[in-house]
Amino acid sequence: MSALITFIGYHDSGKTTLVSEVVSHLKVLGYRVAVIKSSNEAGVAFDTENTDTFRHRQAGADAVLFVGPDQMVLQTGPSDHSIVTLAHRYFADADIVIGEGFKHARKVPKIEVRRNSDQDLRQEVHGVIAVATDLDIAGDYVFRLDEAKEIALFIEKRFIRGKGKRPERVSLVVEGRKIPLKEFVQDCLSGTVMGFVDSLKLTDNPREIELRIRLPQEDKPSSRKS
Repeated sequence: MSALITFIGYHDSGKTTLVSEVVSHLKVLGYRVAVIKSSNEAGVAFDTENTDTFRHRQAGADAVLFVGPDQMVLQTGPSDHSIVTLAHRYFADADIVIGEGFKHARKVPKIEVRRNSDQDLRQEVHGVIAVATDLDIAGDYVFRLDEAKEIALFIEKRFIRGKGKRPERVSLVVEGRKIPLKEFVQDCLSGTVMGFVDSLKLTDNPREIELRIRLPQEDKPSSRKS
């Protein structure tokens, strides 16, 4: 599964500018980078009236995927999926997924972008591992707002290189929560699934297998008394 980190901060703190600069530095380092942006603003338009994708959405399609020679764009309705689920579902091939927003995401490391001394998200949310600011504050990992390259190197060292750990072979996400798996469990799961795939004789030497399980939802008994 892709490494995941998100940048948080109040409006006009400079998150977008800093994220864009960090992405540029990570790309120079040769990594595949994806970005997921959260917004409280409704009605943001991504296509225009009378285009084919607009007409499909107006017709009631829940999702439209546009594939062109130079780009691919997915448009869907609002989602209550966690950033972990979104990263796992749409960006499994990325080396790093960077979020912008998602300050309340559980168990997701966060970098706070801060301009105002009265705004301190470290005291309000969990998971803040670093701060980017030009204010004079103390902390183990405090970067200046113009240190995008240093932040990119920090992300690379801490989340992409993995400090020499064995690459994750199997990732398991249950209801938006990533479940850590020991190497033995990863080997058992991958071996079992690979055995079934081999028995189907569909392809030789596959590099990657995707498996998604949707469990049946049993009707709950009514709590009303007759």
